[in-house]
Amino acid sequence: MDRVKGGRQAKGRTGLACVLVTALICLPQTALSAVLGSGLTEPSTAAQVKFRSVGLADAKWTHGFWANRLETCRVNTLPSLGRIMLDADPNNPGPSQYLQNFRVAAGAAEGRHRGASFNDGDLYKWLEAVAAVYAVTKDTQLDRTMDEAINAIAQVQRNDGYLQTDVIIAQRQGDKAIQPFTVPTKFEAYNLGHLLTAACVHYRATGKNSLLDVARKAANYFDSLVEHPTPQLARCAICPSHYMGMIELYRATGDTRYLNLAKRLIDLRDLVPDGTDDNQDRIPFRRQREAVGHAVRANYLYAGVADVYAETGEPALLTALTSIWDDVAHKKMYVCGACGALFDGASPDGSNDQRQISRVHQAYGRDYQLPNSTAHNETCAAVGNVLWNWRMLEITGDAKYADMLELTLCNAVLAGQSLDGKTFFYTNTLRQLDTMPVNLRWSRTRQGYFSSFCCPPNLARTIAEVSNYAYCKTDRGIAVNLYGSNSLETTVNGEKLRLKQETDYPWDGTVKITVEAAPKDACTIALRIPGWAKEPAISVADKPVNDPLQPGTYFEISRAWTPGDVIELKLPMPARLIEANPLVEETRNQVAVQRGPLVYCLESNDLRDAAKVSDVWILRNAKWQSRFEPKLLGGVAVLGCTSAVAPPAKWTGELYRELTPEKVTPVEITLIPYFAWSNRGKSEMSVWLPVAR
Repeated sequence: MDRVKGGRQAKGRTGLACVLVTALICLPQTALSAVLGSGLTEPSTAAQVKFRSVGLADAKWTHGFWANRLETCRVNTLPSLGRIMLDADPNNPGPSQYLQNFRVAAGAAEGRHRGASFNDGDLYKWLEAVAAVYAVTKDTQLDRTMDEAINAIAQVQRNDGYLQTDVIIAQRQGDKAIQPFTVPTKFEAYNLGHLLTAACVHYRATGKNSLLDVARKAANYFDSLVEHPTPQLARCAICPSHYMGMIELYRATGDTRYLNLAKRLIDLRDLVPDGTDDNQDRIPFRRQREAVGHAVRANYLYAGVADVYAETGEPALLTALTSIWDDVAHKKMYVCGACGALFDGASPDGSNDQRQISRVHQAYGRDYQLPNSTAHNETCAAVGNVLWNWRMLEITGDAKYADMLELTLCNAVLAGQSLDGKTFFYTNTLRQLDTMPVNLRWSRTRQGYFSSFCCPPNLARTIAEVSNYAYCKTDRGIAVNLYGSNSLETTVNGEKLRLKQETDYPWDGTVKITVEAAPKDACTIALRIPGWAKEPAISVADKPVNDPLQPGTYFEISRAWTPGDVIELKLPMPARLIEANPLVEETRNQVAVQRGPLVYCLESNDLRDAAKVSDVWILRNAKWQSRFEPKLLGGVAVLGCTSAVAPPAKWTGELYRELTPEKVTPVEITLIPYFAWSNRGKSEMSVWLPVAR
């Protein structure tokens, strides 16, 4: 694996990296179902929270769609990232380094800081994913890997708790001009937040305080720092993972100092005198009603504020969050759940005062501004969308947030990495043609490494924790949020509840849930009826449920359960043609195809006779057929139909020309799930296809 795109092959391998790779790859397959279910947030005990997380390892994928993704994460993704994060070759250093920056900062190695300021946070995210694997395997090699990495991290921390490698290295090397939390683009708060979250996961997985002690010292330093808030300090809340991290630390330790700090941090944002939409601080948060600016920073902010609301119940925070969510869901989100349409935008859009307008990177853009060929859609923004919707689901119990969470997980998140889990997209287009309209900054093929490496470890920790999204506890029992073959063992009112879920979802819509153990008294099992589901059906103990089932809600079944009781849910999955609001100019007279929770695309690999993706038209009355192809792309359900193809359009450089009739001919086409595209070599692809009228 190349350490850096276009760079030389890394020759050195530390013992730490080799131990990790051996430990992950050599774990038995039977351990997988118990491995990757840890690491999500500790359940809140606040009264206003409607849904609460089950235990960290209560839900375990057993086989099928998500079990396969987790196996890939364990065997391929974490080891390949480990080689990048842990390796150090002092004779051949690359432009970026991760754990080695900590060694240099501690004085244990010679050299300089290499890479982005946020590399520290990326290492913490990777550690979180490794801790999730260790939580159930208890593999001693993984434990030793984490211990050694944590020891290197702890060696860097100053006595006052400050921890940031590039600043500490600069000061060690005599540059006293660089001081903590004075330069917003140092991403110190971002790194802090990921440290706090990783520390809490590591603590729950191992019972050790080693990283938690580092996190508490760092949080205490930051708490002391913001006792004297300044506008300069307020500017440092870039990509604010520290709100989520601080609430996580409060839940893990019970120390209200961290809850109070999180509340103060929301107020601190309002001190910025000349803020920008790029960092969501142009106006106070409580007055915000639409999603603006950098999509990753925005989604992290919204997720963090949702955590603060979960613990405080402050109405103004929820008012802002629900309004912003509506803005994203109905005006600014792609059909696959991706966010952040523009490489560069300007904000506030349409301002009469030119002096107010500033450049916005990775921008949400204006309403209905959703380009396809030039879509930015950073993978981290999709992860942020998952984090935000999970928290909105917890605080409201509204199924629309679970729908959005599933849509984003199955499409925008999974598209960010290859099927083998070793290469990654930073940005995610919805249309790629051989002739693209502009040159873009980021690669149009997945890479093993790129300079801004925040997305791969973010993907790893997200996939490692998907099983924790599958269920929630409610006041009356259990809610089933995601479908997939798994087992759940938890407690309801202090008594054991054990469920076994069997399904080929998302390829098939039949879900069988068997009650294997249950409380003596009645409890509720609430099934999510996805918003896309038409004519769903439920039976309990072979008896049909005749009550109306409303898509986009949870259907509650309350009874005294007996071991052996079976719930069967049937969700018909016809292919559906999706059209966009006509204000989305990029997709006028085009459709996307969705089946169940999956968005599909046309890839040139599946076209015959040298046809181009841009020449294919969808027929409105097309008869779609679904079939599962076990040997294609790791096993996927494809969609086929008879459609139309036009002769290749021959343009000679003109911008406009007179329309001439085109003769279209029938063609058989095959669509694949969007997440699986770009796994068969260079290709064209489009999610949106024109409609033959």
